[in-house]
Amino acid sequence: MSGGASEAVGSEAVPDERLAHRSLVRRMVSRPELGAVVGAVAVFLFFAFAADSFLRASSLSTVLYASSTIGIMAVPVALLMIGGEFDLSTGVMVTTSALVSSMFSYQMTANVWVGVGVSLLVTLAIGLFNGYLLVRTKLPSFIITLGTFLMLTGLNLGVTKLVSGTVSTKSISDMEGFSSAKALFASRLTVGGVDVQVTVIWWLALVALATWILLRTKAGNWIFAVGGGEDTARAVGVPVSRTKILLYLGVALGAWISGQHLLFNYDVVQSGEGVGNELIYIAAAVIGGCLLTGGYGSAAGAAVGALIFGMTSKGIVYAQWDPEWFKFFLGAMLLVATLLNAWIRKRAEAKR
Repeated sequence: MSGGASEAVGSEAVPDERLAHRSLVRRMVSRPELGAVVGAVAVFLFFAFAADSFLRASSLSTVLYASSTIGIMAVPVALLMIGGEFDLSTGVMVTTSALVSSMFSYQMTANVWVGVGVSLLVTLAIGLFNGYLLVRTKLPSFIITLGTFLMLTGLNLGVTKLVSGTVSTKSISDMEGFSSAKALFASRLTVGGVDVQVTVIWWLALVALATWILLRTKAGNWIFAVGGGEDTARAVGVPVSRTKILLYLGVALGAWISGQHLLFNYDVVQSGEGVGNELIYIAAAVIGGCLLTGGYGSAAGAAVGALIFGMTSKGIVYAQWDPEWFKFFLGAMLLVATLLNAWIRKRAEAKR
């Protein structure tokens, strides 16, 4: 009897932490996107006072559009970073996707949708190349994707000059299928009397899909496990190689969507575009709460990070400041967000 009583007392003194109730505040503090949300509110309020035109419906529509063009890529990049890897080729991969669609359709005088399909295959092949080379060679993803970045930069310029004779593609706006492809990738929707680019719909759909994958599927557990520790994840049966390859394919899919928007929104593609955008995508994910070491972050946080970029880039214009200040603000926000996210994570771990 005394033994049973002592066991009962012991069980009451040390309750199972899995059954402990966590307050709403504690759950909010543990969320990786908290710092980004605080930052987004601060940026919104700042430009709401600094720029009179910032709160106009048309201005907010433009902000959402700018955010969506970054967010479509920031979301899959965030998943890749949660899995512990990087991709420095994302910016030029978007341009490659657009160039392949345009040049294939024009040179083959084919329906535009044929070029779109070929572009999807080529872009996914680039993602597969990055992922497969990573898992086979065990080289750092920084080195592998830097090599891909340099190769694609040269191919984009060289092949475009070889095929078109200039650094830009030919117009395909009069070709069959252009209008329907434009409707899918670059149309505008009227919501409450305000024009909204279809990229905003693509962006929100990707955020919802990525969030569902991370929080509701086995694949999401694999992504966090791989980013938290590759050897440990492999020891408990996580398919590490397959998970990483699929993450790179996800990045390639985002690049394809962004590339098709680039093509069908402007019709003509400049082959030198995209250089430097990879840093913006990574910065948006970091501002959104993703750790450079992997294993921590969220798709929603990356979306908020992209929103901060959109508000800042357009807010500076509406405030009639020198656009060069944009990069200063981005660098400052990146540093502040990183420090804030680190502090929030330490607080969350201390309260567990």
